[in-house]
Amino acid sequence: MSRYLGSACKLCRREREKLFLKGERCSSNCTLERKRGKNGPGQHGAAKSKMSDYAKHLREKQKARRIYDLTEEQFSHYYEVAEKMKGSTGDNLLKILEMRLDNVVSRLGLASSKKMARQVVNHGNVLVNEKKIDVPRYQVKVGDIITVSEKYKAGVVIKKLIEKTVSTVPTWLSFDKNKVVGTVVGEPLAGEVSHPINSQLIVEYYSK
Repeated sequence: MSRYLGSACKLCRREREKLFLKGERCSSNCTLERKRGKNGPGQHGAAKSKMSDYAKHLREKQKARRIYDLTEEQFSHYYEVAEKMKGSTGDNLLKILEMRLDNVVSRLGLASSKKMARQVVNHGNVLVNEKKIDVPRYQVKVGDIITVSEKYKAGVVIKKLIEKTVSTVPTWLSFDKNKVVGTVVGEPLAGEVSHPINSQLIVEYYSK
């Protein structure tokens, strides 16, 4: 399953907004804040044209896919699952994406970005209810307790991350800074996703 390995900054330039794909590093020295970065990537990046409705729907879908670092196949699968659930398909989709284990690790502040969170999970450094889970797509549930391995907890990187964690943890998660323990206390609401996403545009994209 192929995954994008190119420049993260190009993806932000394509969407013309910060997607924070590099985590906190995107807050300073961002390409979008430079003259060249205000244009999209490629030789036609500077061209200004009115977006069609289809283009708006496509861009929103691509933005969401890139924020959660998913392949086209993975994202389409999640949409199909969300469509079969009760309630709003768009809200269901965002809830599924938010409750992926790699995203939860990132939102708890145990990794500086979703890409790093994926690596932390893949390397077996995350435990859910005291059981090692090395599958980034694992869906957490309300009541799950997320911890990290002693080896990862003792590292310099995690200690620096934890110092900045508490203020950024969403309301549907709780985090004990001293014990380095996160808990899923609820399900994310539509407005509690890691980045503003218009899920209705994504629904309209797949409905065409």
